[in-house]
Amino acid sequence: MLMGEYHHNIDDKGRLIIPSKFRYELGEKFIITRGLDKCLFIYSSEDWNKIVERLKKLPFTNKDARNFTRFFLSGAAECEFDRQGRINITSPLVSYAGLTKECVIIGANDRLEIWSSHAWEEFLTTNEDDLSDIAENLFATGSYETL
Repeated sequence: MLMGEYHHNIDDKGRLIIPSKFRYELGEKFIITRGLDKCLFIYSSEDWNKIVERLKKLPFTNKDARNFTRFFLSGAAECEFDRQGRINITSPLVSYAGLTKECVIIGANDRLEIWSSHAWEEFLTTNEDDLSDIAENLFATGSYETL
């Protein structure tokens, strides 16, 4: 499981250091793509393949399925770490996530998320008052096993 929060700077060439704990769990090659909420998602190859299989099962006649698949797959790129443990993020992905200098890298169970520091702080501020209600709603539905 990927978890934790780390702060690193992205350089002018789009390179960002990924903490060694995460590098080990992602493996040699992994996928980076547009995420939801204006952040980037990084998946191990194994977890990425599971998502792709689920996307393949969506009906192409459904407009939402087509739109999400386009959004999610068009920005995807296979990556690997350089000798310093950095990844090179493509300029369209840097632009999409608004990455300028300080980035926040979080573990979110089966994926990493890369946020601009500003967007992450805004997310926390906007959602902090609602998190107990969100947790109650998610776990009270009976759809999820209780912790």
